[in-house]
Amino acid sequence: MNYFLYILRFSDNSLYIGQTNNLEKRLKEHRSKNTKASKFSKEHKDFELVYQEKFDSRLESMRREKQLKGWTRAKKEALISGDKELIKKL
Repeated sequence: MNYFLYILRFSDNSLYIGQTNNLEKRLKEHRSKNTKASKFSKEHKDFELVYQEKFDSRLESMRREKQLKGWTRAKKEALISGDKELIKKL
């Protein structure tokens, strides 16, 4: 089974990082703002998926999620834009 780490950018330019084993379903949950949606996505407006990574195990995706949540905003933006050199500098 595959697992995904993903980053959403909301209309107020805030970022949300999450992980799931069914990315399409999870995005629908965020959009519907139902009981399975995160508290964060319920409190914010529209979003777009701006980044994703695929993993073979849940543990890998959870570790990556924790790592990215510890990064600065600038480093997350560099990841989203694909600027590997800037990521190294930050």
